[in-house]
Amino acid sequence: MPTCSIQNPRLWLKTSQHPAARHGLALLRALRGFELPAPRVLYRPLYTLHRQLRGAIATVARVFYWTPLFRSRCQQGGKQLYLYGGMPYVSGSLNIRFGDRCRISGQTTFSGRNASRETPELILGNNIDIGWMSTIAVAGKIVIGDNVRIAGRAFIAGYPGHPLDAAQRANGLPDLDEQTGDVIIENDAWIATGVTIMPGVRIGKRSIVAAGSVVTRDIPADVLAGGCPAVVIRSLHPTSA
Repeated sequence: MPTCSIQNPRLWLKTSQHPAARHGLALLRALRGFELPAPRVLYRPLYTLHRQLRGAIATVARVFYWTPLFRSRCQQGGKQLYLYGGMPYVSGSLNIRFGDRCRISGQTTFSGRNASRETPELILGNNIDIGWMSTIAVAGKIVIGDNVRIAGRAFIAGYPGHPLDAAQRANGLPDLDEQTGDVIIENDAWIATGVTIMPGVRIGKRSIVAAGSVVTRDIPADVLAGGCPAVVIRSLHPTSA
């Protein structure tokens, strides 16, 4: 038997032209692809039951476990908080205050800068949505106004986490104060999927930032902005000709 069949039987099965290897590989592929018949009359009700049970378990966990735990971590919380998919991860020292009717993904990260002189503050208004796998990193203060929508995988970067100097990074030193800044997102703005907002930026009321954009400077009210870096594409309330 070749040496490779002893050291790596899987590799031997895939590469050898020996009849035993070819038959063995065919058998393994057949076993890997084996499945039972799935008549709809049987499995459709089972699928419905599975979803109902999963939803019931998630509701019980949300109401009696995740939501009370998250509220205990916050300094102020409004009414009708809706967490879905677990509980947001909170790292560092951070004061969190949120208003009424907020909906927050359990896969969200809220991070406070440990090197800040004062405790960072995250202030969320009323009726805010924060989507799946979004991160909000607070150095001093981040304020998100009423009715703001933040889609999945957004990154609001109040601080970068590392200094610019390579030697300082190698020594594990924190970022510098001049690398940080507050972020303000005014009422009714919409931050689309995968947007990054850099320190010191203000997003104006009712504005929309297109998916995948990197916002490095202020965006005025009532505009659609996008790109890397983000620029104003057009007004959302064009004047009549």
